[in-house]
Amino acid sequence: MTCLLLVEDDPDLGLALRVLFTRAGYEVVAADDGQAALRLLFARRPALMVLDLVLPGLDGWDVLDRTRDLTDLPVLILSGRTSPAERVRGLRSGADDYLCKPFDHLELLARVEALLRRSNPEQWRGDYVEAGLRLVPERRSAVWQGHETRLSAIEYRLLEVLVRNRGRVVTTEQLLDLVWDDPEATGRERVKFAVLRLRRKLAVGDDDDPLESVRGMGYRYRGEES
Repeated sequence: MTCLLLVEDDPDLGLALRVLFTRAGYEVVAADDGQAALRLLFARRPALMVLDLVLPGLDGWDVLDRTRDLTDLPVLILSGRTSPAERVRGLRSGADDYLCKPFDHLELLARVEALLRRSNPEQWRGDYVEAGLRLVPERRSAVWQGHETRLSAIEYRLLEVLVRNRGRVVTTEQLLDLVWDDPEATGRERVKFAVLRLRRKLAVGDDDDPLESVRGMGYRYRGEES
């Protein structure tokens, strides 16, 4: 049974979410503060974290930072902070999705399912090599110019889609559909910040950046010449 870590300090909402996820077939472990969340992260190794930002002790931002130091499991922020700046901060800090309160229960379940589906490493089989870059699915990593780096599930899938379409522009809408399973394109900023994180992890500079931003359209993998 897939295990979800729910981090929520509101007891009523926490109970409602535990019931929702349990009825959907998930095992749920819950924490109502940041320290407890990190302890459960170590002890239970969940498949996904649903994270509130306003927590006693360590707040959600600290939990997210420490989680990203330890693991690349998908993190969905579930927060009452609805401003675009907060959503941007969450995605830039490494969250894979951001859903504002109040929310629709079916939409929340759909987003969790999409993140889990995209994070399943069994869908990637065999190394993929293309013009200077090697994708290593069993470690969910990328080797660029001799440097190997681990990627999150979303980052790996994003890079894989771009690499397999080398030389062609993949639009933001196509990436949202293929990588985030968001055919309605409701989270366009997610693509921008995922690409920024990829560039940082690959340690690319302006002269050797294999990921080209095509203004008003999307992104293209250029790679190196064979």
